[in-house]
Amino acid sequence: MKPADSDRVIAAARSWLGTPYHDQASLRGVGCDCLGLARGVWREVVGPEPFPIPPYSRDWGETGPREVLANGARRMMIEVPLTEAGPGALVLFRMDSRAIAKHVGILTGPATFIHAYERLGVIEEPLTQPWRRRIAFAFLFPSEV
Repeated sequence: MKPADSDRVIAAARSWLGTPYHDQASLRGVGCDCLGLARGVWREVVGPEPFPIPPYSRDWGETGPREVLANGARRMMIEVPLTEAGPGALVLFRMDSRAIAKHVGILTGPATFIHAYERLGVIEEPLTQPWRRRIAFAFLFPSEV
């Protein structure tokens, strides 16, 4: 599988800036959550979503034996070591050290990322150390499926 052009991924993600936060939605300019942002970028860069996303919990502290989000990404994206995650990579955050990864963002530079955050909507912000230390997985969008 060949990775998508990172500039195209970043441009697609930036086109969502300002979209209000709305749980489990994925409509640019109308509303989305972090996964909805990733789904919208996928549709623009790769094509139609390969399978429907089942309902999911908003609980960032959710624990369990399976990394549901990471396993889903592995089915359709290119996993890369965290040290190789650069601009255009989708990163999954573990918001609590005992929890499964439940938040996603897209790297836009060596120290910036875009994500959808409750009350703020889709924003681009610095990848500060508190965010950086929570990154658990990294994936590249494929150029096609």
